[in-house]
Amino acid sequence: MKIIKRNNCIIDDSNDFELLQDLKKFPVFMGCVSHPEENDITANLTWKISKSSGTIQLSDLIPLDILYQQEHSSGVVGRIWHDHHQAFANFINKFNPDSIFEIGGLHGILADKYHKSFKEIPWNILEPNPIPLENTNASFEKGFFDENYKPTFSFDTIVHSHVFEHVYEPKKFLLNISNLMKEGQKLIFSVPNMKEMLKRKYTNCLNFEHTVFLTENLIDNLLSKSKFKILSKKIFLEDHSIFYCVEKCFSVKELTQENPFLENKKIFEDFLNYHRNLIDQLNYEINSSTQSVFLFGAHVFAQYLILSGLNTSKISYILDNDFNKHNKRLYGTNLYVKSPQILASEKKPLVVLKAGVYNSEIKEDILKNINSDTIFLE
Repeated sequence: MKIIKRNNCIIDDSNDFELLQDLKKFPVFMGCVSHPEENDITANLTWKISKSSGTIQLSDLIPLDILYQQEHSSGVVGRIWHDHHQAFANFINKFNPDSIFEIGGLHGILADKYHKSFKEIPWNILEPNPIPLENTNASFEKGFFDENYKPTFSFDTIVHSHVFEHVYEPKKFLLNISNLMKEGQKLIFSVPNMKEMLKRKYTNCLNFEHTVFLTENLIDNLLSKSKFKILSKKIFLEDHSIFYCVEKCFSVKELTQENPFLENKKIFEDFLNYHRNLIDQLNYEINSSTQSVFLFGAHVFAQYLILSGLNTSKISYILDNDFNKHNKRLYGTNLYVKSPQILASEKKPLVVLKAGVYNSEIKEDILKNINSDTIFLE
């Protein structure tokens, strides 16, 4: 595997980086697999911060064909994601689109939500790993969006949901979108509220897929540089997403922001210190336990804890609600995945639960529907 080096800041092209973290041999894929453990690929997860722009960014990038070797079901399972997709469909409808070009639609869930709640409109999806829902009324095209992509259909609105944080060159991405649009056309997107997520110590905020700390202020600044005027924003949960509606506008003034270097550095260092203490605490609880121990979340949630030093010798399985992951192995680990239903036969099982905004939903389901005696380490 040939690592892609990010030698210059993605915001101002400077190279005045300061190292924040270098986590060795981190799994490059955050899904579940059936192949042998020796076939897994790892790389250094190296975070740096630009002194001039204050932007936290990953130094070593994974080739896209390896990073997205297969779909890993993120954003599909659970009440919160269901509510997100419906709320975002409602937000889109406020701006009365006539035809939509969606970048990165995967299953077509958003199109399906929109068409069931509102009117059916032409909806074209460009997606590298399309897995269309049955009977979805959307057209799919397999591929990545870049400066060479030329749509063969008409549209008046471009949409993407939890895509922007995945692109390696956010400035270029927005510019490429802007270049496809006429003045007055709209771009509507949903993006993780990364600043709030990192402040709350969520491990799904920054990883090999989310390689830039995209704060709200930074996004606003990048939009203005690509000739987008912000029409509306909406927060979906305090620690989940921000919805944007922006309009192509040649006369928009470029925004400036104060250098957030000190603030961003402190947020990241607090995140690191929290997890150092957390691992010590979790290992003490696990080592002292006589009960069966499980780890919830067959995703980067579990990978980060394990690569940070979590003792897995007493962990029976990783638990996950996605049936597509069951009986497979979490990439980069030797742990297999089971349904939380296996807790039903356990006496006071111990479950390590650090799944960010999804904690409450997961905990409530297990206690109400599976085993009310489950003990959570969170």
